[in-house]
Amino acid sequence: MNYLVAVLDNRIKAEEAYNALEDASLPKDNIDILGKGFKTADEYGLIDPADEAWKQTRLMMLWLVPFGFGAGFTFNIITGLETFTWTGQLGNQIIGGLLGTIGGAMGAFLIGGGVGVAIGGGDALSYRNRLSEGKFVVVVRGSEALVRQATPILRQFRPETIQGYSGS
Repeated sequence: MNYLVAVLDNRIKAEEAYNALEDASLPKDNIDILGKGFKTADEYGLIDPADEAWKQTRLMMLWLVPFGFGAGFTFNIITGLETFTWTGQLGNQIIGGLLGTIGGAMGAFLIGGGVGVAIGGGDALSYRNRLSEGKFVVVVRGSEALVRQATPILRQFRPETIQGYSGS
């Protein structure tokens, strides 16, 4: 499936673009307007990268945190380190496990997408931000020929941005 995404300044331009695409015999089912009074980003399926990153981070924590505890505990058993003499052998092993847990949590955050949450990024976030600013997004999805047919029609409305995507 191919997509053509255009960001337009106001509702009037978005509706005019939609009507022009309809007049060019493009199927209504393949054209969508996102913005106030139309579909929302969530209704359209425009994923929020922050939500996806947090899901991935939590999934990674499910196995990295226990693994980190086990690794830290085992490391302390093997090396026999006595970091704190007052806690005894078992206390030092538990402290080693807790330090391993912290390492596992950090790994889940970095590998699971926490950096993406902190920094942000991706086109989906850009389009969500534009919608939050009160702009409108016109999306045409379909075959490559359909997207090629829609491109000059949308360009005549001088969109803020126009971007084509091809995906599965």
